[in-house]
Amino acid sequence: MTVMRFWSPTRQDASDIDEGAEEIPAKSALVPADSVAGRSVVIVIAIMTFLAALAANVAILVADASVEWRSDIAREATVQVRPTAGRDIEADVLTAAEAMRRTPGVLEARIYAQSESEALLKPWLGEGLDLSELPTPRMIVLKLDAENRVDIDRLRVELERVVPNAVLDDHHVFIERLGDMARAAVATAALVFVLILAAMAVAVTSATRAAVATNREIVEVLHMVGAADAFIAREFQRRFMALGLRGALMGGGGAVAFFVLAQFLARRWRTTGGGEQMEAMFGDFSLGVSGFLAILLLSGGVAALTGYLSRYIVLRHLRRLG
Repeated sequence: MTVMRFWSPTRQDASDIDEGAEEIPAKSALVPADSVAGRSVVIVIAIMTFLAALAANVAILVADASVEWRSDIAREATVQVRPTAGRDIEADVLTAAEAMRRTPGVLEARIYAQSESEALLKPWLGEGLDLSELPTPRMIVLKLDAENRVDIDRLRVELERVVPNAVLDDHHVFIERLGDMARAAVATAALVFVLILAAMAVAVTSATRAAVATNREIVEVLHMVGAADAFIAREFQRRFMALGLRGALMGGGGAVAFFVLAQFLARRWRTTGGGEQMEAMFGDFSLGVSGFLAILLLSGGVAALTGYLSRYIVLRHLRRLG
């Protein structure tokens, strides 16, 4: 922090201060804005705001993607027709599919060919195995009507009646696991967000104490001649809020630029395997209105928090002097 020129208040100055003058003369500003320490505070706040914005928006993206995952999966169900001795599996598959198509709420029943059913097992069993000798179940994928919800229990009873060796899976277990995973990811991002804000608060507190120590003589003289504590604290609050707002806007702008770049790269990598997995996890990295609003609120909150912390630290120091 730049060393201040010491200001010796006159009787008239003390009278002005006692009346709650709005500003100290420029030559004796308590907290110079353009200084090495001030620029350091701006940089720290910018970095912390950037990281906090990333954590907050990752939580939003994962939560939104989770809703889409569960919505997509909830609109599907699968039927497994297991090979059974004495039964014609091809006839059972056709019978099960026809029974499903007649059920209200089922839009489509697509029968998987034998080769498609076997292909589903290759990621688990590996390549090069002859699956034709194994009793591979046949699959039927059902598309469910989102508006006219099907009665799953009734559907399961009807399926067991027409094809006893068929099993209906509505993916409710998988949906619950997806929800748990999404909630864990959001909770982790929220914890990171809180830790970043706590680290920023510690940095602002240290910077305020350093500013008070650097200008200790001026602060003590003002206090002794009767300047109101709120007046002195307000000078620190105003300066640090300005520094916090500058750093928050820089960090928030950097976060917006990051997500715009991530969205551009995600669109280019969409055709690759890794790109598809990233899109499934986070969507297309589009912030949307909620993302931009979160960054805007975060920037304003960081500036307000910086000002409040500086005011609180200065008031504590002045109370100790009293």
